[in-house]
Amino acid sequence: MTQTPPVPQLSARALQIADRINTAGFEGQVLNATPLAVRVGSSGIAVVFRYGVVVFIGMSAAEETEFLERLRPRSFGLIDPPEEETAKVQVAREADEPIQVGGPIVVKEFSVERLLIVADALAKSVVLGRGEREVANVFDTIEPFARELAVQGRSSRGGKAMLKLLGEALLVQHRVSGRVAVGEKPDVLWDRPDLERLYARLEDEYELSERAESLNRKLSVIAETATTLADIIDTKRSLRLEIIVVILIAFEIIVTFYEAYARGGH
Repeated sequence: MTQTPPVPQLSARALQIADRINTAGFEGQVLNATPLAVRVGSSGIAVVFRYGVVVFIGMSAAEETEFLERLRPRSFGLIDPPEEETAKVQVAREADEPIQVGGPIVVKEFSVERLLIVADALAKSVVLGRGEREVANVFDTIEPFARELAVQGRSSRGGKAMLKLLGEALLVQHRVSGRVAVGEKPDVLWDRPDLERLYARLEDEYELSERAESLNRKLSVIAETATTLADIIDTKRSLRLEIIVVILIAFEIIVTFYEAYARGGH
């Protein structure tokens, strides 16, 4: 009985290690410039994205660790622990074999162009994952404040606490919205339009467009909340100034009456 030969398979791991990685002048066997793709060992590839993500394909744990050490001086805004996404990539038994839910990513062959598309999808997915977690944390922080406003009509938080909440909301909005254009297709498709179908399958598998839309809606809510917080802070300051002005006017009136009374007494 003839045994079916095993299907070639590679492990892929995407890590968001920083807010930004400088890829200029990187030394090694460079396979692609943007994003930076470097050959590691005999069959491994490391794909580095400027928005802080590195994707390892077909590399051992020791090779990954060594490569991360090389990236450390080039990384800014280190993330500890890093956000992670893993997958298996295997050669398809049949052309256009669909991606099974929870199964490996199937490609026609392990060409650099195809692996770059896989890396692009994984990198976007891991960035969206961290963004979703950060947005959820901000909503958890905002919820008690919003409930307090709804029930009591005011907030017991001081200006410093409100400014901190405002800063957290703006920081998440800045990190997520400007870091990676999820809707943009990888540059490799300009030269290889025949790989559009592979990218479309990966985009559907990881729900990149749907997750990006959901995240943008939540970011809009955060932006509106930040504006509301800023207005509340301004209102509190204005009210405080008005009270101070009223007190000064009242004090001036009291002093005037006292002086008039003192002169009348003489």
